Amino acid sequence: MHGESQSMIIGVPKEVKDHESRVGITPAGAKALTDAGHKVLVEHNAGALSSFPDDEYQAVGAEIVGDAYNVWRSADMVVKVKEPVPTEYYHFRENLVLFTYLHLAPMRDLTQALLDKKVTGIAYETVKDKAGTLPLLTPMSEVAGRLSVQVGAAYLEKEHGGRGVLLGGVPGVPPGNVCVIGGGIVGTNAAKIALGMGAKVTLVDLNLNRLRELDDIFSGRVYTLASNAYNIERAAIEADLLIGGVLIPGAAAPKLVTKAMVSKMKKGAVIVDVAIDQGGCIETAHPTTHSDPSYVVDGVVHYCVTNMPAAVPNTSTLALTNATFPYVVKLTQLGAQAAIRDNPAIAEGVNTYNGNLTYRAVAEGQGRTFTPIQTLL
Repeated sequence: MHGESQSMIIGVPKEVKDHESRVGITPAGAKALTDAGHKVLVEHNAGALSSFPDDEYQAVGAEIVGDAYNVWRSADMVVKVKEPVPTEYYHFRENLVLFTYLHLAPMRDLTQALLDKKVTGIAYETVKDKAGTLPLLTPMSEVAGRLSVQVGAAYLEKEHGGRGVLLGGVPGVPPGNVCVIGGGIVGTNAAKIALGMGAKVTLVDLNLNRLRELDDIFSGRVYTLASNAYNIERAAIEADLLIGGVLIPGAAAPKLVTKAMVSKMKKGAVIVDVAIDQGGCIETAHPTTHSDPSYVVDGVVHYCVTNMPAAVPNTSTLALTNATFPYVVKLTQLGAQAAIRDNPAIAEGVNTYNGNLTYRAVAEGQGRTFTPIQTLL
């Protein structure tokens, strides 16, 4: 790998996953890297959908490259947003450092390709900071939580198949009822926006201490409910908009809202299941895409897009890169090997290294051998 003083070539390919519009590095990031003496290669139009045109990258000294092949081939490190799709596996090679969301647990083929080609795969979603939180997942949870209410409000309109309810109501007409399941980052951000729109908000969580915190944060303006099947059913029946925001890191989300509960909801009510990329916490939810986002079960509109933040790529890219960029800087300053050795957060992010699977949960999920990264450096 590269020593202390050597410059590095960083590649930023255009995302190819369905309707993915974010980009791995912004012009601001490209400027910081080129100022530090590194070379940044950006595939033509990689940032266009996030409202970062090629000329903004060129203005800060990045080089625009016509095709993905040359970005991958020339780069020491590739910085992306989404996990590579099969057409990108062809670009893998030994000693390549790949820094992106990987979500390997369900993806045997991608895992195999990274191992076969001895790629150093560092996953955003497993980087853990000193406090034990997942700093590169947090900003996308914030975006998805806030967006869930905006989307839910639109789907409550008659035009989108909803009940025709204005979330804020008007004088003389009560506001809409929003039920948020899960008081984590998604749920808290959803509650903030729903309150701001003037809705009546009920927040359900299992952890009573968390409910106490939320009661304080929102000065008692949010109704808090302890999570059990009885309370969830009553809240669901009352809801105009139901938001699922339950996540157990690395595991499938529990199905807290059953098919029977959904059948008792109001006709034209809306469900937004933000946990859908982990299987969803609503039994009737199945993954949808931005090109075909919603469907109806028992008269209830379901919106279950797996990559919601891609609907607002300018905000999402800025939020994501604010969080990922300090790690990009560490990797380029020291070279991957030294950065992994020196930085426990980056070490937690390493899923594959030199043909070894180095993340325990992925190894267990796929029945493969696990090798701690520390033993390989």
